[in-house]
Amino acid sequence: MAAPASTLAGAPPPLSSDYKPRYIDIGINLADPIFRGRYHGKSRHPDDLEGVIKRAQDVGCTKLIVTGSSFKSSRDALKLASQFPGTVFTTAGVHPCSSSIFSPSHHKHHDESQSEGEDEPPVEQHTPACGPDPTKPILDGQGIDHARSVTIISDLKTLITSVQLPTPSSPSPLVAFGEFGLDYDRLHYCSKEVQLHSFAAQLALAASLTPQLPLFLHSRAAHSDFVRLLKDAFGPRLERLEKGGVVHSFTGTAEEMHELMDLGLYIGINGCSFKTAENCAVVKEVELSRLMLETDGPWCEVRPSHEGWKYLVDAAKAATASGTVTPVAEGAETPPKQQQPKKQGKKNQKKEPEVPERFKVVKKEKWEEGAMVKGRNEPCTIERIATIVAGIKGVPVEEVCEAAWANTVKVFGLGV
Repeated sequence: MAAPASTLAGAPPPLSSDYKPRYIDIGINLADPIFRGRYHGKSRHPDDLEGVIKRAQDVGCTKLIVTGSSFKSSRDALKLASQFPGTVFTTAGVHPCSSSIFSPSHHKHHDESQSEGEDEPPVEQHTPACGPDPTKPILDGQGIDHARSVTIISDLKTLITSVQLPTPSSPSPLVAFGEFGLDYDRLHYCSKEVQLHSFAAQLALAASLTPQLPLFLHSRAAHSDFVRLLKDAFGPRLERLEKGGVVHSFTGTAEEMHELMDLGLYIGINGCSFKTAENCAVVKEVELSRLMLETDGPWCEVRPSHEGWKYLVDAAKAATASGTVTPVAEGAETPPKQQQPKKQGKKNQKKEPEVPERFKVVKKEKWEEGAMVKGRNEPCTIERIATIVAGIKGVPVEEVCEAAWANTVKVFGLGV
């Protein structure tokens, strides 16, 4: 006989029967060509962006904040916002891995540089945020092209101020300044000295805007410098930061996370935040009043190898034990029945735990309308992020959803 749901280790309390989850994905890279069916510059299947957004809406993710990480991706994000008003919102900024535009060795105009990897050499790619690449770092010593820097910051200001900035009575598609910050795990894209200059210059611009925008921040293996530059720009308690900000895709230590929360910043959690037991221990300590949820798709999906995966398994067991099943979104295909596992050889006895899929998943070579693409993380998977956070913290899923929703609406002024 199956154990009651409440006794399953790590399983969050069941959802209220009448509760309908609502989500805002604060970090989704919908401007990436992969959501148009293009992979590494080649078309592999039809443009299915509308299907991606529809699946997100089907699970209750009704608002998507598309990350701008370069001039091009920021402009592309704004185009998406005009195509999907009220659903798609955007950020605008220069990611640390795209900050080579401030370097004397960068020979392409900053407004032409790609950040999403299409038809570009690796140095221009905005790569997945799931850890360092083992290639050689770019060393300091090349200096900064200060004349170009003045032009870049001026052009970035023009880009931002050309969009109607939000007011209490009038929302705007541009809801945050960023993504920007520091990433010392990926110095092979941009040296430390250039990243520091890029971050400081953009912080100065962010502080000068009237009204200010909330900050969409990136910090990887650079906490000390990251906090120091934030304080230089906005004061020792960030008292001059009017709208607050979020440190997205957080994978740092508990001590770092507490310092950020003490400064009034929010913590963005996605699949990369669940990779190890240490990561999950940090998530457990994130205060719900400082929590935001994201997918960072098309990257950072939750994988069976991640420590956090077990909470999805626990939730599936709890649903089975309580006689409930994962609801199928209206118009979505019924999830296929779980197949019996194939017999394992002596060298491979471990069976990967199964978690029910809400939508059909296919390889890109076998794309079909209405199905998710294997390996391409989508905003509809944000419900898995909420489920894992609830499991880690031992609270109802709706408590996680409602806290993240309230925090996100408050900071980014998205309204209801």
